[in-house]
Amino acid sequence: MTGVAGRLRAAAAGVRLWWTPARLREEGETPDYRFSLANERTFLAWLRTALALVGGGFAVAQFLPDLHRGPRVALAVLLLAVGALCALRAVDHWARCERAMRRGENLPVSRFPAVLALAIGAVAAVMVIAVAAGWADR
Repeated sequence: MTGVAGRLRAAAAGVRLWWTPARLREEGETPDYRFSLANERTFLAWLRTALALVGGGFAVAQFLPDLHRGPRVALAVLLLAVGALCALRAVDHWARCERAMRRGENLPVSRFPAVLALAIGAVAAVMVIAVAAGWADR
C-alpha cells in the first residue's frame, strides 16, 4: 500500500506544480534559457495537437451526419477525450522536463507520443471505414 500511496503523493505534487510553476525556481539551478524556451515550444506543440484533436471531434460530430449516430458519437467522444488527455499530458511533461533540467537530471522519457500516434492511426483507420461505409449507403 505504501507504493500506491507514495505514487499518489508524487502525482499530487506534480499536479501542484502545474498551478504554481514559480515553485520550480526553488529547485536546482536555472538552466540555459534556450532549453526552457525549447521546453515551452514543445508544450505549445502538444497543445496544438490537443486543439486539433478537439476540433476533429467536433468536426466528426457536426459534419458527418450521414454516419450512423453510434459510430459518429463514439469517434467524436474518443477524439475529444484524447484531446483532453493530450492537453493534460502536455502540462505534466512541461513541468517534469523543467524540473529535470533544473536538477541536472536526464529528461523524463514517455511512451505517450507512441501511444498517441497509435491511437490517432487507429481512429483514422476507423474513420476511413466509417466514412466509406456511410458513402456506400447513399
